[in-house]
Amino acid sequence: MVSAVESMAANSSWAAFGKATDLRHRILFTLGLLIVYRLGTFIPVPGIDGQALRDFMEGAAAGLGGILSMFTGGALGRMGIFALGIMPYISASIIVQLLASMVPALEQLKKEGEQGRKKMNQYTRYGTVFLATLQAYGLAVSLEAGDLVTDPGLFFRASCVITLVGGTMFLMWVGEQITARGIGNGISLIIFVGIVAELPAALAQFFSQGRSGAISPAVIIGVILMVIITIAFVVFMERALRKIHIQYPRRQVGMKVYDGGSSHLPVKVNPAGVIPAIFASSLLLLPTTISTFSGSQTNPIMSTVMAYFGPGQPLYLAFFTGMIVFFAYFYTFNVAFKPDEVADNLKNQNGFIPGIRPGKKTADYLEYVVNRVLVIGSLYLAGVCLLPEILRSQLSIPFYFGGTSVLIVVSVTMDTIQQVQSHLMAHQYEGLIERSQLRGKGKKRATAKGALRR
Repeated sequence: MVSAVESMAANSSWAAFGKATDLRHRILFTLGLLIVYRLGTFIPVPGIDGQALRDFMEGAAAGLGGILSMFTGGALGRMGIFALGIMPYISASIIVQLLASMVPALEQLKKEGEQGRKKMNQYTRYGTVFLATLQAYGLAVSLEAGDLVTDPGLFFRASCVITLVGGTMFLMWVGEQITARGIGNGISLIIFVGIVAELPAALAQFFSQGRSGAISPAVIIGVILMVIITIAFVVFMERALRKIHIQYPRRQVGMKVYDGGSSHLPVKVNPAGVIPAIFASSLLLLPTTISTFSGSQTNPIMSTVMAYFGPGQPLYLAFFTGMIVFFAYFYTFNVAFKPDEVADNLKNQNGFIPGIRPGKKTADYLEYVVNRVLVIGSLYLAGVCLLPEILRSQLSIPFYFGGTSVLIVVSVTMDTIQQVQSHLMAHQYEGLIERSQLRGKGKKRATAKGALRR
């Protein structure tokens, strides 16, 4: 069944889009900030030996695998000022949300409305600075160990840490500004742009391997079909809903009695969207980064970690799956769909689920339904992310054909289109209200003129 937003958006035209000045300003604002982000990925960190870095990246491109470049838009491969990307902010968000579910003081802070949310955001920013500093220092030491620095020493480490931490904080600000004044989720859009920007190079590399004979034509055709099927499957699952019937009783307002109505409470099969895949990938990013740039100087502990948790390894796949399933449940029940709050809202609106008592019983029923739906949703996320990962490790397919990148691109595209449709619908509603007000004024003037003539 087509939603009201989709039906109205289907009737909209380019003329209506051109009249929606607020939407146009939001799109231009978003594009402007994303262009600034892309330019920043080409500005190198001070003190990097450019030629040595290029030689190193040419030799380590296959080992790097793309898991680093995907979240940084290629900035890490060029050691740009945004080399850490937005990952420290995502990691800090994970930690703060986990603590909020375990620490009573933070849990109470979440319930304080707008002020509590601002305080939680402040803690997340502090955590971002701390994690970015640790990661930047580890990366600076690894660059020195890999002989990729012109003048190693304390001054380089300090300048590298300051530059990388500043770049991450700037990206965090860009993401918040896009969310508040642009379209869509700013953090997801930053990652989306990084993937799309590196996609042409990955495609060129993939087809060049086919021309050289490294990959057979059958594998190329199979990969293309796999990508098409994966995209169709992701679109289908992201639109899949479990509808819960809601009934509203009759009510009396003054002398009038209004019949009770009914509606549906939609529960998405994947309420958390692309967040679990991003969270799980971010936890696997730091060891790969440090081991890649430290080269042969990697200590025994890091070598052991990478031997068992390297991309394609069984423990890596098991850890990745476990983190995706965990974050799917955690993010859904803590952010995307809170059964207690939904049950309270239904009770306040005099709505109820047939056969279920309002209040605690409704919350328990909603939790039961969402738990069962998430079994399918979390397995879908894990399957989409892991199957291409296994094929990539076996067939040396570029990482950008992996499930995580496809999931992010498709999900963010759908969310952004939905945001644009919502703004278009709001603009059309404003136009209808303005026209109705003008018609009302015209009728009043005509009535007044008729009275004067009499």
